Amino acid sequence: MSENDVRAALAPFGMNGRIDGVFVKDGLVQVSLTATREEAARLEATRQDMQAALGDMPGVKNALVVFTAAKVPAPEAAPAPALLTDVAHVVAVASGKGGVGKSTVAANLAIALAQGGLAVGLLDADIYGPSLPTMLGSHAKPEVRDGMIEPLERFGVKMMSIGLLVPAEKALVWRGPMVMGALNQMLGQVKWGRLDVLVVDLPPGTGDAQLTLAQKAKPAGAVIVSTPQDVALIDARRGAQMFAQVNVPVLGIVENMSYFCCPACGHRAEIFGHGGARAEAAKIGVPFLGEIPLELAVRESGDAGRPVILAAPESAAALAFMALGARVRGALGA
Repeated sequence: MSENDVRAALAPFGMNGRIDGVFVKDGLVQVSLTATREEAARLEATRQDMQAALGDMPGVKNALVVFTAAKVPAPEAAPAPALLTDVAHVVAVASGKGGVGKSTVAANLAIALAQGGLAVGLLDADIYGPSLPTMLGSHAKPEVRDGMIEPLERFGVKMMSIGLLVPAEKALVWRGPMVMGALNQMLGQVKWGRLDVLVVDLPPGTGDAQLTLAQKAKPAGAVIVSTPQDVALIDARRGAQMFAQVNVPVLGIVENMSYFCCPACGHRAEIFGHGGARAEAAKIGVPFLGEIPLELAVRESGDAGRPVILAAPESAAALAFMALGARVRGALGA
């Protein structure tokens, strides 16, 4: 006796479409039929007749027909809604380590792009250390309309930061899923409107936030910020490698704090060394985007909430940031 024999014997009952499995061995025949709880009660008499018919077959010592739960096809997962559909270019500003002035670069880059006539947004994705509200001098709590957060506008740039949503003195002791939830909210629930460029200030390192941004926002490119010394360049190299692995082009490396300008005499001192970022860019085959000097005005203006590109537009740092903006715009073709 074979499975085909069993199916042929049961064909007159018109239940072959419900046969989920057939087991035949040493005179034992087991058949399972799919049915919901409601159908099982209605089909019970048919089940008994089928079991009796199998029991009467030659060579069958024991026959058993049972109902099993009907298999409900899993619903197809709805496609995730597209994020930032009105944003032409997303640019990630990243660093392999903290303390290299990444947020200062992000803020001044965003303003430089806006001064070039582009519609620009600035997202502070550094969840644990949101500094852009201080650097842009705006701490107002954003409004929520129709379930969407209205970004603040400062110096012609739309901005959003987790620092605007929680008290400044509150420490965010959040695990990874909460951080990702906050980042997803700022990507998908902020009413950015039409933007030419959204500059995203990422947290330092190569962790969940970077991967989430790469997967959800599909950046047009990344700007890696480093200082000249080797300890920073090693981490900058890791950052570039991480973006390469997630198919985000590296627009280039910027050397921040490239040299110190004395505010009294204008003397130039290369406190952290010099040229390391340019050499690293050449080594890994990405553009070098420029040198940003370490000036007192950069720190003062950042603390005062008016970035140096506006507070001291003729300073060497401001001119370097304007040049950086032009290079990034050129790389984007914006």
